[in-house]
Amino acid sequence: MKELIIFAVYFFSLTANSTFADDIDSKPSVKGSTKIKVIKNEATTAEKEKPFRLGVLSYNIHHARGVDGHLNLARIANVILSVKPDLVALQEVDNKTNRTGKIDQAAELSRLTKMFYIFGSNIEFQGGHYGNAILSRFPVVKKNNLRLPNLSSGEQRGVLESVIKLSKEQKISFLVTHLDHRKPDNERIASAKFINERISLSNNTPAILAGDFNDIPISSTLMEFGKLWIHTNTALSPTIPVSKPTRQIDYIMIRPKKSWRVIRSKVLDEAVASDHRAIFAEIELVE
Repeated sequence: MKELIIFAVYFFSLTANSTFADDIDSKPSVKGSTKIKVIKNEATTAEKEKPFRLGVLSYNIHHARGVDGHLNLARIANVILSVKPDLVALQEVDNKTNRTGKIDQAAELSRLTKMFYIFGSNIEFQGGHYGNAILSRFPVVKKNNLRLPNLSSGEQRGVLESVIKLSKEQKISFLVTHLDHRKPDNERIASAKFINERISLSNNTPAILAGDFNDIPISSTLMEFGKLWIHTNTALSPTIPVSKPTRQIDYIMIRPKKSWRVIRSKVLDEAVASDHRAIFAEIELVE
């Protein structure tokens, strides 16, 4: 009886070891392969735990018309590709308008950069549409284009919301906007409050907001955004006028603070392709 029990235990141990090896690799095992596979599996787990590092670009492209008067979408694409971003927020994008040759600019930039894209129209213009766009290296799983408060007879502004799928487990919100440029600033402040109210519904989901806010860092508009958002460009980063920038009105912001770490930020040294310089930030999702 004792010998039978010993045999059963021995047989069970062989079966268990075989099952474990199959879970790691279906290929036939060789001597020492189990240890190698376990180490490999642990490395894979460690890789999954690494923070996501993202390059984010915001660019008012002026419908691809440069300060030299030339309409050149390929030039805009080259500016984007120069920093190899993961996410791009674009403003002043044309969609099949007469002035830009009936081209879907967001789709064409998607083709040139090999990134996913979405477009959000704010107004009908010259036989087509005009608004904001997003380019993403990761799949866009949700899109929502919303009108911002319009307190006068000015141009309708909007915020384009998206949900970006970084991995099976991780998603983030990515928003792009282009605020009103006129005085007084009551419409910009109302828009900032609207965006803050929207993002407050997301229960602290990691989020990025980028765009042309048409206001300076010490303005009431930026103070309103500052209630919920953190600047990625902590130093003064002027983006206009494009030849010799003296004013900062373009921004990349993140929230909540505990979820992100800013690695670096900069204004791109390109002064012809648009009437704005592009702004770039490298950030890390840590929580």
